[in-house]
Amino acid sequence: MNTNFYFNSLPVKYRASYRDYYTYQNLVAVRAGSIIFLLLNVIIRILYFVFPASLTKAQNFPEFNFSNWVFIIVTPIFLIVSNLLIANFKNHKKGTASMALLVFSFSVYIISCGMYSSFIATSDPSNALTLYLIALGLISVVCVFEYYETIILIITVEILFTALLFYSQTNATQMVYNQLISAILLSTFYLISRYFFSYKVSYYQQVIEIREKNVEIEKAGEFKNQVLGMVAHDLRNPIAAVESIATMMELDNVSDDVQENLNMMKASCIKARTIIDDLLEAAHNDTSDFFEMERTELNQLLKSIVSDWKIQPDLKTDVLFTSSINPVYATVNKEKLHRALDNLISNAIKFSKDNSRVDVRLHKKDEQLIIEVQDYGLGIPADILPDIFTRFSKARRTGLRGEQSTGLGLTIVRQIIEKHDGIVEVESTVGRGSVFTIKLPAVSLMGVSE
Repeated sequence: MNTNFYFNSLPVKYRASYRDYYTYQNLVAVRAGSIIFLLLNVIIRILYFVFPASLTKAQNFPEFNFSNWVFIIVTPIFLIVSNLLIANFKNHKKGTASMALLVFSFSVYIISCGMYSSFIATSDPSNALTLYLIALGLISVVCVFEYYETIILIITVEILFTALLFYSQTNATQMVYNQLISAILLSTFYLISRYFFSYKVSYYQQVIEIREKNVEIEKAGEFKNQVLGMVAHDLRNPIAAVESIATMMELDNVSDDVQENLNMMKASCIKARTIIDDLLEAAHNDTSDFFEMERTELNQLLKSIVSDWKIQPDLKTDVLFTSSINPVYATVNKEKLHRALDNLISNAIKFSKDNSRVDVRLHKKDEQLIIEVQDYGLGIPADILPDIFTRFSKARRTGLRGEQSTGLGLTIVRQIIEKHDGIVEVESTVGRGSVFTIKLPAVSLMGVSE
């Protein structure tokens, strides 16, 4: 915690905004304090009527009786004014001198009430400082003052204390003794007040800094999206042009060496397009608050996805779909869910040996829809397993057939599933394969029949 505010003001950068912030908090504290103090005095007044015989015979009852009526009459004024100023603050969001004056006046009022009660209890306040001490402690904790306001408040209280000493005709020795005790209490009040001021300032500065960082992050995100948009626009066309030229060149009779170079060019173009698409997809999922959903029969969707993979040329892995619940409906974004499952199946194939298989399963468990994609290939080492959903993580690996990874595929999967209020989990054993599990919550179900 920053303790530089015991004898200093707040930096100019934060001073105005923090004053507005704590002015409102002070007004709320004045309103709450007025209500509590008024109720306390009303209860005392009721007790006077209920138990008159015992209470009216108490020492200095006339003084207590008089002060009680004064408190009951004066306190509602602070309550009414604080409510009016709170309403004014909510309209203008700005602290004013009248608001600060009310808080200062209320603080003097509460401390004076405690002080006067101590004098009523005995002409020697050093023997009955409980109420005075409670009032000082309450104001030091609840209200926030700048250091110069705290000093002015202390001087005002000390003047009132001295005046009461003269009024009570305290002898010189007792007056010095009482002044010494009051000085100790007021010094403690100052230190406690500044401590809580420092604590609240530190908290406020942290909140402001977090907000500023969030604004910077939002701006950086917007800039990132602009850059990615430029990349998509400026690179896709040249890449498509290179790919078209390579395709046109294949129409002529070319040597084996030229054909190999053309194949490398086309593969590089495909790779570049994949990277661009993954970057744009990840950025879009980051900034999208929600996906457009529609009621979808999942068996048909998953069969369609698996069928698309089965007709892929040169596919040396068998992709199979099984379901234990049919039909089953869920509210999903078909395009996005299709993309997520494509990425999982693609990864499964990438790390599966030839003539192996990838299982896509659908079932229901504990009011959740479960979609599993399981392969029986390399598996994921335990040391990189926690990082596989992290963007551009060290978990990127080359596939068994040399397929490169952008490090974004599983990140996109997680983004999509989380936007469906679901979760994606993985279990893997090296040499035995991996199982990726998608769990859609029960709220996504739209009439399940088994």
